[in-house]
Amino acid sequence: MILDGSWPNDPHAAHVHTALRQQLGLRGWNTEHLLLREQNISNCAGDFFCWVKTPGICIANDANRMIAAAIVRSDLMIYLNPITFGGYSSVLKRMIDHQIQNISPYFTNVGGETHHKKRYKYYPSMLVIGWQDQPDARSEAIFGHLAHRNALNMHAPALVYGTLKPKIPITAQLETWLTMVSHGISSPAPNLPSPQIAPAATQPLRHATLLVGSPRGSASTSASLGEYLMEQLVARGVAVQQFSLYRALSNPEQMQELLSTLDHTDLAVLSFPLYIDSLPGPVVAVLEKIAAHRREHAPSTPQRFAAIANCGFPEAHHNQNALAVCESFAHESGFGWAGALALGEGAGMINGQPLKQLGMHIAPIRRVLSMVAIGLVEQGVIPAEASDLMAQPIIPPWLYTMVGGLNWERVALEYGATHAIGQQPYTSSECEERA
Repeated sequence: MILDGSWPNDPHAAHVHTALRQQLGLRGWNTEHLLLREQNISNCAGDFFCWVKTPGICIANDANRMIAAAIVRSDLMIYLNPITFGGYSSVLKRMIDHQIQNISPYFTNVGGETHHKKRYKYYPSMLVIGWQDQPDARSEAIFGHLAHRNALNMHAPALVYGTLKPKIPITAQLETWLTMVSHGISSPAPNLPSPQIAPAATQPLRHATLLVGSPRGSASTSASLGEYLMEQLVARGVAVQQFSLYRALSNPEQMQELLSTLDHTDLAVLSFPLYIDSLPGPVVAVLEKIAAHRREHAPSTPQRFAAIANCGFPEAHHNQNALAVCESFAHESGFGWAGALALGEGAGMINGQPLKQLGMHIAPIRRVLSMVAIGLVEQGVIPAEASDLMAQPIIPPWLYTMVGGLNWERVALEYGATHAIGQQPYTSSECEERA
């Protein structure tokens, strides 16, 4: 199964696709190539209905179901991807987001950290191929790290990733990668590059813009975190504006207003949920538009960009790759990187409620965001101490995972789906025999 996340008129995509199909054919593989930009795939709604209402099947009846089923029945899943801020293109990420239907809502421990249990006995190996217009070692490392994180969460028996090198024949590179996959040899897990925080600001912070990157909009945990930070900035004399990225993506007038606002703001803060180890596909799509706009409209004054990521795992470090992608976007788009916050247990403990209405268990998060506001106003960056404090679990991880499992069963009961929460709708007899 080849998932092609390329854009029209991309010369790299045509070359690698032709060579890849040839190499797979020589090895006797039957292949299916899907050009994702031509598929009818809706955005993941983040409602988890594929876990609790129609277990194992996305509630959106479009091509994502067919693709998810084909993935489960494949021996090898291949991503073709123009590396975008170190991550995936929005067209590829939109489909990757839908792969949560192929895993279980229940937690398990893999290599000392929390992941989701398997829904199926068998999962395909992964080959993740990326390319760049210009060599960028930092983006390449982020890309490899993301592929490794995906393989962990998708239970791939082997993962091989690579970035096409222009001075090496494509055929030779593909032969190496396919041989590794055939022998069950995985690529080593790379380390993420260290953040490059901008120096202390020399100009006052007068205007900040909050970008909410959740499909739930103002009812999301992302909005709760971002809005509380904006309230702290307002209390310190900063004017603020707020945009829903999902709404702007479907409304050209709002998108133009967003782009114009970012042309003049002093600080932009992106607050978003983690979707399959990175930013949601629609958020990547907006960042692509912002970057394209700013290539034609370079900022005339220094600007800063910061990010807040929250995930449903107890360990906050699951967010680190997504935040590295945010930093790469900032550098590519002419922003100074002001730092980031990573929160674990966010969806379970906050669940879209305003922070000031929550109890003492959220008091540490409120204190951190107040600390962040002071740091942004006085220095233009998020204090390292605040990032460290935000990453601490709200409640003990063992308690969070236990309560999380019970909560999925409670919600499934409301939809009459408790008996089906572990069903395997895309299993075939052939797949069972292989497993």
